[in-house]
Amino acid sequence: MAAASSSDSDSCTAESEASSKWLDAHYDPVANIHTFSACMALADLHGDGEYKLVVGDLGPGGRQSHLKVLKGYSVLSDSPLPALPAAAATFLMDQHNPGTPVLALALGPCVYVYKNLTPYFKFSLPQLPLNTLEQDLWNQAKEDRIDPLTLKEMLESIREKAEVPLSVQSLRFLQLELSEMEAFVNQHKSKGIKRQTVITTMTTLKKNLADKDAVSCLVVGTENKELLVLDPEAFVILATMSLPSVPVFLEVSGQFNIEFRLAAACRNGNIYILRRDSKSPKYCIELNAQPVGLVRVHEVLVVGSTQDSLHGFTHKGKRLWTVQMPAAILTMNLLEQPSRGLQAVMAGLANREVRIYHNKALLNVIRTPDAVTSLCFGRYGHEDNTLIMTMRGGGLMIKILKRTAVFVEGVGEVGPPSAQGTRLNVPRKTRLYVDQTLREREAGTAMHRTFQTDLYLLRLRAARAYVQALESSLSPVSATAREPLKLHAVVQGLGPTFKLTLHLQNTSAARPILGLLVCFLYNEVLYALPRAFFKVPLLVPGLSYPLETFVESLSDKGSSDMIKVLVLREGQSAPLLSAHINMPVSEGLVTA
Repeated sequence: MAAASSSDSDSCTAESEASSKWLDAHYDPVANIHTFSACMALADLHGDGEYKLVVGDLGPGGRQSHLKVLKGYSVLSDSPLPALPAAAATFLMDQHNPGTPVLALALGPCVYVYKNLTPYFKFSLPQLPLNTLEQDLWNQAKEDRIDPLTLKEMLESIREKAEVPLSVQSLRFLQLELSEMEAFVNQHKSKGIKRQTVITTMTTLKKNLADKDAVSCLVVGTENKELLVLDPEAFVILATMSLPSVPVFLEVSGQFNIEFRLAAACRNGNIYILRRDSKSPKYCIELNAQPVGLVRVHEVLVVGSTQDSLHGFTHKGKRLWTVQMPAAILTMNLLEQPSRGLQAVMAGLANREVRIYHNKALLNVIRTPDAVTSLCFGRYGHEDNTLIMTMRGGGLMIKILKRTAVFVEGVGEVGPPSAQGTRLNVPRKTRLYVDQTLREREAGTAMHRTFQTDLYLLRLRAARAYVQALESSLSPVSATAREPLKLHAVVQGLGPTFKLTLHLQNTSAARPILGLLVCFLYNEVLYALPRAFFKVPLLVPGLSYPLETFVESLSDKGSSDMIKVLVLREGQSAPLLSAHINMPVSEGLVTA
């Protein structure tokens, strides 16, 4: 039995591998690589035709970060880094040597450029303007004209009111205990203060041509809510653009000297679109949640959000589609297969799946032994279509796309029901159907005009009735979304005493309503109410609350009138909603 079960499992595994579109090239669960997609890049760093993998390892657990270069299944080089990497990119900076790209690594406020894996250039972000009051205080501390306690009090007052933020040195000083302040001031008073921003994201932008071997510029996003375009040769700032928030993901298209479009996903949950010669965003895409990834597929911006969903937008901000994911999105990247003209989005999920989408159609699902934290697809070694994944536990997995693999849209996607593909049993055309068709062909324009006229009249009458109801407060349904209420009144009895029941309902999805009042307006000559004004209890969403009172008719002539019911918010005079109740004639008081 054991032998039979093992043979069955082996056959199932063989069948799954045979039906898969990927070849399992390598898996090392203890590779000790901790990074994310922005810090991975594939490039021919030595110009020998063999592509290497560049990884900016974060080194979690207090360990130092490293720059690792992998060749095949082994680590070619491993060098320590002075700070945590924010992004890695490879690009061509010299037209005279088009075959060898350089590596740019963003660390803190600097961009380190490596040529042939050796340090070549270091670009530092320009310093930010200092707070003049803060600078004067540190100058006084340098001359021993102010004690540490007074320095702390003055810096705290500046931090609360000043428009220019404090420097890192002052912020560290404010975090110290009283016993540590004097030593900190003695150590740093001889050094000048400076305020420096850091890099949050980085990508590349073609400078003049759209060719694969064309020179590219670096586009850098900073903590100071700015985007900088750097020249690839002199490493000077070519353009500066401002954003309302800090950018975290960048996507670019076009050429810098001709026309380009730049999309920046920011921490405030918005995506801003900038174009050439624009110092501020031209379009804004507002998301309902924080972005976790941004990928451009042809002319569509695909955004992953913390609501476990993928969204497709145009560059003008129009939403094209939305796909709900089965788990949280951890990372995203682009899958591009030039031989087949395919561009798709890869999304690593928390349920140990990697899903590949073309627009909203699911192409493929890859299941992994651990949650994937970074994805990279491209040429690795001598293989064109290689997928490299790093796991949450530090593992490394490499898969190669089969040359015969063809992605079919809709694999595993919940689409329309199969009944839609069944042909309907359409009956034969009758004489009446043929006559109606001929009539519509001959008088189609007149029929359409008549229909449109009636439709416009119906809309006009409905709009007038709605405005009249709002002006006279006759609407039994609240017109504001902040107080979603519904009111229904029922009168019972023959008189002279009637029972009036108000059914008040909170129509919101999940928010209870408290602090409402009910008021009755009536003719005191005809009617008497024991309670003309009372409070409403807490309204739980979805439940209808009956509110009962009694109305006594005082007329002996059989007269009747209307009683107006108002629902108000405490402290407000304008009613939220109202209803007019036509009271019946009291039969008990009518005399012969």
